[in-house]
This record gives sequence, C-alpha cells and structure tokens, in this order.
Amino acid sequence: MTGESPAADGTIVTAGPGYDAAVARAAWRGADDRVVIAFAGPKAAETLNGLLTNDIARLSPGRGVYAAALTPKGKVIADVRVFADDDGGFIVDTSAAAGVPLLAMLRKFVNPRLARYADISAQRRTIRVAGSDAARVVAAATGVSRTALDALAPFATTAGAAGSAPLRVVRAPDLGVPCFDVLCDTAARETLAAAIAADAEPLDAGSAEVLRIEAGWPRFGADFDESVLAQEAGLDRLGGISFDKGCYTGQETVARVHFRGHVNRVLRGLRSRELITPGADILSTDGRPVGTVRSAAVSPRLGPIALAYVRREVADGEAVSVAGVSGAVTATVAGLPFA
Repeated sequence: MTGESPAADGTIVTAGPGYDAAVARAAWRGADDRVVIAFAGPKAAETLNGLLTNDIARLSPGRGVYAAALTPKGKVIADVRVFADDDGGFIVDTSAAAGVPLLAMLRKFVNPRLARYADISAQRRTIRVAGSDAARVVAAATGVSRTALDALAPFATTAGAAGSAPLRVVRAPDLGVPCFDVLCDTAARETLAAAIAADAEPLDAGSAEVLRIEAGWPRFGADFDESVLAQEAGLDRLGGISFDKGCYTGQETVARVHFRGHVNRVLRGLRSRELITPGADILSTDGRPVGTVRSAAVSPRLGPIALAYVRREVADGEAVSVAGVSGAVTATVAGLPFA
C-alpha cells in the first residue's frame, strides 16, 4: 500500500533506515499512486454489495472494511478498502496495480441509473504514518484527538483538518505496527506532509515492504492476481469476506470452498537462516513439489522470510526445501502473521 515495491521485479527486499522508526517511533511515506473512487446514488451500497466480497450495506459513516472484487469463478480481480462517507456515499480505495482491473470491471457492470462512480485519484492523496508513536504524530498534524485515533478499529475512519482543508484518517492494519493513512485533498498534501515530516522520519519503500511481509499481508500483483482464488490468498483470514451477506460475483465458489470443501493451497509464511528466492519452487522432505515462493525479504527481527503458496497438507513447523541464492536451502513453514 505504499506504491511500487522493490519486490515487484522478484528481488529479495531488505529494510532501509526507516524500519526502526516505523517499529519504535514514527515514520511517514506518501502513497500518491493510490486509486480512489467515489460512489454515490440511491443504490450505491446495493451495487457495491453485488460486486465485492464484504458486506457494504452494513457500513455506517466512520466504518470501513477490506474486500475484494472477484471473477465469476472466485478469482481476485482487485482487493480494496471501502469507507462509508458522511453523505451516504462510499469511497473505494485500492493500489495502482489493482486499480486498472477494478475500473474495467466497474465500467462493465455498474448501472449509472442506480449508482454513480468517479475516479477522484487526482484530487486525493494518501500519507501513511507508522510506528508506536504514529497516533501522536497524526493527532498533532490533523487535529484528531489521540484518544479517537487509538480507538479506531481496522479500516475505521475519523474526520480531521489540515488548516481549512478537510481530511480523513484511516486505521491501516497491513504493516503489523500501529499505522494510519491520512486521506487529504491534493492541494493540502504538501502542507500536511511538512507537518508530519517535522515529527516523523522517512519510511523507505524497502522497510514498508518488509513490514508488510512480516504482517503476512498479501499485495496484489506480487502475491495474488486473477489466477488466485480469494481463499488461497487468505482474504478470509484478513476479514475480507462476509459469508452471510447476499449474492455477489464469485460468491458461489467462495461459499463452496467455505462450507463444503477447502482450497488445496493457501498463502503461508516461510522462515530460514538463508536467503529465499522469490518465484522458487518448494519441495517437501521427500522431494514432492508443494508450493511456490512469492514475496521474500530479510527482516531485521526475523531474518530471511517469505510469503508462499503451500499445499494444505504441509503443516506449520514442517521443514521444506527452497531454491536459494546459492542453491537449495531449508526453510520452515509458518502461519501468518509471523510470530
């Protein structure tokens, strides 16, 4: 959620100077390539409910959810965050990589007589602040009280201001440390960023990516895409799927997996003492192929780690063999998020 990642080309990600600040103090980073879409109209909630995996109809102002848009066969077109606006509309927010297929789907399926949507990305900017001291920094820059920020649930929002410019603060759980995204008008971005930068250190792309992998949060385009089922990517583990709402595109597959069966592979963690190569095949101790590595990083706290699709019969704690930089290495399968 921090823009194009160093892992996008299959390299092993390492933490930079912003890592310690993002864990123990406060670090900030712009996310100016986010795709932001405004939804309005008498059937906006109903329309989004028919397109996304989570229950949008239950959202009230100040609440938000994580969700996904799927193909009819249950594979992921895009993952999104949805926030309920004070005026009865919704803001749908996603990464640049997922924004292209998401907008293509909306053009195809949204009936303009029932719901209106507009790409407002050029008018909105996102500033991310992470770390144990993030709430204090954001409170000072936005006018939102520290108490209100600490009380926010994941994906919940609260209103603030930078001077006379309104803004919205979102609680973001995808880095595994206290984290807030400040959504502001483009015109207010520089002033707000300067206020935050005066009290927080820069968060480099590598450190943000390492934190994401530590948190076990998949990234569209790196860890999943239209070839992956929602439950393979672990979107149910992340609270991105409602199993008791009405129909939506791809629901039949999602429900069948949940109530009657299982996926054969799921996104898991790998830990090792040696570097793990993205894209490498994973073999069981008897040589059977059991998975594939996706994102990989060197964590200052955990050492070499990776996100990988691993077959369900391989238990957490089981040793596997993975191609490394200098040949095969031994890794251990781990549940997510990493402990």
